[in-house]
Amino acid sequence: MKDKYTSELEPGFTPVTIGGEAARCLLCHDAPCSKACPAGTDPAKFIRSVRFRNFKGAAETIRENNVLGAVCARVCPQEKYCQMGCSRSGIDRPIEIGLIQRYVTDMEAALGMKVLEKAAPNGKKAAVIGGGPGGLAVAAELLKRGWAVELFEKDAKLGGYLRYGVPEYRLPSKVLDLEIQRILDLGLVAHTGVEVGKDVTVDGLKGQFDAVVLAIGLSAGKWLPMFEGNPAVETAVSFLRRAKDAGGEIDIPANVLVVGGGDVSMDVCTTLKLLGAKNVTAVVYEELCEFKASRKELAGAREAGVSIHDGYVPTAVDGNKVTFRHRKIDAELSYTADRIILAIGQEVAAGGLGLAFGRNRIGDESLKAGDKLYVVGDVSADPEKTVVGAVAGAKRAAALIDEELGGK
Repeated sequence: MKDKYTSELEPGFTPVTIGGEAARCLLCHDAPCSKACPAGTDPAKFIRSVRFRNFKGAAETIRENNVLGAVCARVCPQEKYCQMGCSRSGIDRPIEIGLIQRYVTDMEAALGMKVLEKAAPNGKKAAVIGGGPGGLAVAAELLKRGWAVELFEKDAKLGGYLRYGVPEYRLPSKVLDLEIQRILDLGLVAHTGVEVGKDVTVDGLKGQFDAVVLAIGLSAGKWLPMFEGNPAVETAVSFLRRAKDAGGEIDIPANVLVVGGGDVSMDVCTTLKLLGAKNVTAVVYEELCEFKASRKELAGAREAGVSIHDGYVPTAVDGNKVTFRHRKIDAELSYTADRIILAIGQEVAAGGLGLAFGRNRIGDESLKAGDKLYVVGDVSADPEKTVVGAVAGAKRAAALIDEELGGK
């Protein structure tokens, strides 16, 4: 079963099929797909290049606009953004923009293309706290503007949730490694195994750098009080990290209950099935019509054989037995499992930073949190809590930092 976990589940395009999909593009003059991408990846332009077999041009468009283009091709919920805007939807179905982007970035990697180039130094230095998608993206954008950037990451490797949370079948580690190497090649100096607030301080970094960017993620799984201290329960963040660290080589119980219904919950459910769990049941607060999970993630879980009960709230826990009541109808269900996994959200774990967080964010503005202190990603006020949203926020933050503090 491990082989299924470590192989990409969704098949990609081939040299034959990529041309057929690109040919379906209507080459819209106003390009609603490009307008719908938060990071401005510009699908209209790179699909036009693919249509005329200019794969190098397509790679340049993607990479110059989105430094995490290969990652976003795999984990971005395209149906909420570019594919929702696709004009082809009114005829039959939207263009498979994510899969086209994946094909182009895979070709970029296979051919060893070097799209991004180092910029001339502008004499300014920035420190980035956090090596997840927001931190990596803002570091790259500042490097492209001539800043010297040092990044501080508490884990042993860069990537944040991309490294330790997103399952291997959705985002292979080798793809993430190449994305990070491209940013390192721009001149990024990365300090791993360094925890800000313990090994160094925010104030100390302010004294050494012209700008400090806070890009920590929501790394702690949320708990409901009724589940706390229960040895049969763990959070989705903990489970996904264990599975990713071990390459899928972990013990999997036969019967597992997953509480929650977002993308992370679906990742947990599908991972469990791929690793051999006999019965996986997700009990979800939202009804199907208001599900938070993307259609792709939900479909993948269903295809894997996951049972889903929607509209239920947990009311009681007795060991490994959980009782739920429906939110709208007079219905109750009880489920006894070998393991219970909570996938009800994540929160910031940054007690040592000496900063005040409210509702998992810092500052009232989207990008600024104080003198010389900027913020991107999950702890910013930006409502986009996706990888492509982090890239978009990083581009805006880098532009603001360079405008306010940039050198010559």
